[in-house]
Amino acid sequence: MTPERTDLTAVLGKTPLLFGLTPVELKTLSARTSRKIFSTGELLFTEGEPCNGLHIIAQGKVRIFKSSLGGREQVLAVNGPGESVAELPVFDGGPFPASAVAIDDVEIAYISRSDFQAYCLDHPEVALKVLQVVGGRLRRLVGIIEELSFTTIRQRLIAALLKLAESEGRNGPRGIEFQLPASHQELANQLGTVRELISRNLMRLQAEGLLEVDARQIVVKNIDGLKALLENLT
Repeated sequence: MTPERTDLTAVLGKTPLLFGLTPVELKTLSARTSRKIFSTGELLFTEGEPCNGLHIIAQGKVRIFKSSLGGREQVLAVNGPGESVAELPVFDGGPFPASAVAIDDVEIAYISRSDFQAYCLDHPEVALKVLQVVGGRLRRLVGIIEELSFTTIRQRLIAALLKLAESEGRNGPRGIEFQLPASHQELANQLGTVRELISRNLMRLQAEGLLEVDARQIVVKNIDGLKALLENLT
């Protein structure tokens, strides 16, 4: 984490929830905002814990997840700078519906529940933007439920690989090269499965001549074949 103190007013101004507020309004809100620092792997909050305020990410990335009684995780989202986290319990008074952990060193702009609610009463447009953000999150969660309910692990993995090839891949002599953004365990958490099945399916795709796999390094040797395989599975 950089030693310089972040300009909280600038952070708030880049947050979609607060787009449209004047510099004076942002400065007023920043006076009610505090700064929190979390190290890599540190929990911001846990599922079931009372929600006392709004977290806005100033620096770093945060993973939002649910845990089963057996210790398995399902990743719901990975949020980065400018995004707010778990807005709903700030308004409904309930506990956090999921847990959040710092993927790397994270700085949070924190506004207490009472201060944010009071601010929304004075600025109804902010409350409307909260509804828009919460609505978008709900749609994303419905998508996750559909994927887990109606697709196989193989389908979800191929879809994730194709998305990464498009967004992160670069053409090389052997094919489209990219690096998985996380370990096989983390990828398993995101796809709703276990690490062993991710590794097994990657090796299967490699045996079929579609990929080359070296730990997190992936080379897609036949992008059209990978797309066709996904179409045949759906």
